[in-house]
Amino acid sequence: MSANSSRAGQLLLQASACISWKQDVEGAVYHLANCLLLLGFMGGSGVYGCFYFFGFLSAGYLCCVLWGWFSACGLDIVLWSFLLAVVCLLQLAHLVYRLREDTLAEEFDLLYKTLCLPLQVPLQTYKEIVHCCEKQVLTLATEQTYAVEGETPINRLSLLLSGRVRVSQDGQFLHYIFPYQFMDSPEWESLQPSEEGVFQVTLTAETSCSYISWPRKSLHLLLTKERYISCLFSALLGYDISEKLYTLNDKLFAKFGLRFDIRLPSLYHVLGPTAADAGPESEKGDEEACEPAASPPQATPTSLQQTPPCSPPPAATNFPAPPSRARLSRPDSGILGEDSTSLVLEDFEEVSGSESFMDYRSDGEYMR
Repeated sequence: MSANSSRAGQLLLQASACISWKQDVEGAVYHLANCLLLLGFMGGSGVYGCFYFFGFLSAGYLCCVLWGWFSACGLDIVLWSFLLAVVCLLQLAHLVYRLREDTLAEEFDLLYKTLCLPLQVPLQTYKEIVHCCEKQVLTLATEQTYAVEGETPINRLSLLLSGRVRVSQDGQFLHYIFPYQFMDSPEWESLQPSEEGVFQVTLTAETSCSYISWPRKSLHLLLTKERYISCLFSALLGYDISEKLYTLNDKLFAKFGLRFDIRLPSLYHVLGPTAADAGPESEKGDEEACEPAASPPQATPTSLQQTPPCSPPPAATNFPAPPSRARLSRPDSGILGEDSTSLVLEDFEEVSGSESFMDYRSDGEYMR
């Protein structure tokens, strides 16, 4: 083993180009340069990682220039170190230029942090969305209308950045639109890309407002081209519409304080009655037509069941004025032969223009 080790040592010494090794070490500048280079190569990824990487490399190569000039006295060391330091400094200048070029306006930067950053939307994707609206922030003065019912065409999609907008229909208040909510999401979802339509509500600014707006054709083209952006807008619009529906749902409440949820099955029948529900409603209408117009509301169920079918009155008979539709309380719907659908249909006919929808005493009575 000793013979093999001595032979390996002789081969290394013979292969070495150095005639004599220096006994003293290099100065502090040389060691500082290597430490800076080591720190530079430990940099991470991303924009700030590149700043870290090229910043330490530039400082390390500049120290190598000083070491080659004052200690090593080698022109090649100085030239190579200087060239590498210049390349790193140019790369830093390029990064600074790109950052200044890609800087967003204050409104768009706040919008990204509020709406898109929680969803982990890439910044480059967000810039494509902002570029589609031409990076313009529009304003509305107080009491200025954004859309007029039955007149303004649906040709854009807007997002409120600041202020508050009032939504009304036929002069009646519906709900408010607050910052970072879409101003016309229901209208956007109600039309296909090839269809045209007008607003069914009026949008008025209650305070000074600012908003951004995407043209309808440009946004549809972007959504068709980018699937990720299409899914993003689909999620944002769906959430915005659900918030508006629940805001309207808060307006449906009874006198005793119970709120009526728009997800109730009875309200579903009102919004979309099926063909099977049309039979009981028509029968109920025939029964109401056969009852005498002046019959007292205090009639008992027994008298109602024993009443014979009415015959058509003569032509010369004068009908008395119909009684008012106000009622004290509802009897059991099973005795009267009414189902839940007919009751709700009758109630909702009275909602507009009166408060008879609030005359129920309990939620169970309403559901019957």
